[in-house]
Amino acid sequence: MAIDSLETPFGKRPRVFGGSATYFSFGATFLTPVALAAVVGKDFPEEYRRVLKERPIDLANLEVADGETFFWRGKYGLDLNSAQTLETRLNVLADFNPKLAFKKKPDYLFLANVDPVIQGRVLDQLAKPRLKFVAADTMNFWIANKLKELRKVISRVDCLVLNDGEARQLTGESNLIRAAQRVKEMGPSRVVIKKGEHGVLLFDEDSFFALPAYPLESVFDPTGAGDSFAGGMMGYLASTGDLGFQNFKKAIAWGSVVASFTVEDFGLEALRKIRLPDIKERLAIFRKISTF
Repeated sequence: MAIDSLETPFGKRPRVFGGSATYFSFGATFLTPVALAAVVGKDFPEEYRRVLKERPIDLANLEVADGETFFWRGKYGLDLNSAQTLETRLNVLADFNPKLAFKKKPDYLFLANVDPVIQGRVLDQLAKPRLKFVAADTMNFWIANKLKELRKVISRVDCLVLNDGEARQLTGESNLIRAAQRVKEMGPSRVVIKKGEHGVLLFDEDSFFALPAYPLESVFDPTGAGDSFAGGMMGYLASTGDLGFQNFKKAIAWGSVVASFTVEDFGLEALRKIRLPDIKERLAIFRKISTF
């Protein structure tokens, strides 16, 4: 969870409620409750906590530590597929050591983009008895600086979600088909490769699926699109209880539609405004334009 400062060609926002866990939770709770595990500092605004309470999000594992909340300042140019990081302050996230306690143990786990050491600690607490499905996200910083720890996490999950640049960096393969194969050799049976405005690719043991992005006329802020995509995907899988490949394709479409709303406003604003019928309406349009 984070406090972000954003600049895009469409405006500036000096303080935006962000973070992977935040966007994921909002993306998933259209279909399923979420138990969130994260850390914030004493500076975390009460207003943000009220925003989280708008959705069925269990905050029992939201830790408040001495210090300041994770902070990221970024800028987007005309190419909204990539952000320029201007400042990153880990703050309380640097020493986060989650101690998890759930009223009901979850069946589905998503390890959002964070230090793979922390991801491993979460897995250690939840992996026995075996969870039904575990997916993880990562980023270029962890691939470059904590590859050994990251490889250990990857070997323990069912699905890895990453973007095209991260897939190439992780595997050394320029071709995404080969890159996905290399990732599967590391352990996951499923690989999801996000390509921003160019859509998403899904790979499993012997099947492949490609989906375009939902076409939009206006994109204001791509921050959190990948996390809300993962939330939509995982929320759909958890709500249906079906991990088959055909249903996973539907989950990918659901996540893509959720993400399409995220980018239409700064921060969580678009996701706070929409309701389940809005997603279903856009999903029906998406189905018409992406099948033949």
